[in-house]
Amino acid sequence: MTEVPEPHSGWTFLTNHARVLAAIADNQQARVRDIAARCRLTERAVQKIIADLEQAGYLSHVRQGRGNTYRIDPNRILRHPTEAGQGLTVASLLSLLIQDEDHRARPDGESTHASG
Repeated sequence: MTEVPEPHSGWTFLTNHARVLAAIADNQQARVRDIAARCRLTERAVQKIIADLEQAGYLSHVRQGRGNTYRIDPNRILRHPTEAGQGLTVASLLSLLIQDEDHRARPDGESTHASG
């Protein structure tokens, strides 16, 4: 039985959709259960978010055996009118999130990604 995370009150900087997308970018074969645990969401919430992302064209999946392999469309423009007007893409968002995760994971604080 999956533990249901405690509800969060207040606001956050990232939406649950962004968190799920980042978790999938990190592991394109992640199970819904694993994504839910990482994002501190219920499995049902993650399934709904994945359906939203697929319906909007940000994400697709291919069934492989008992699991899925997800594909993110990195060139898709972000939904918010402010970001869309600037041409910000999913790739630009994920690069910020992944760079931050990489930086926090390194004990010396150095990034393993090449700077550009």
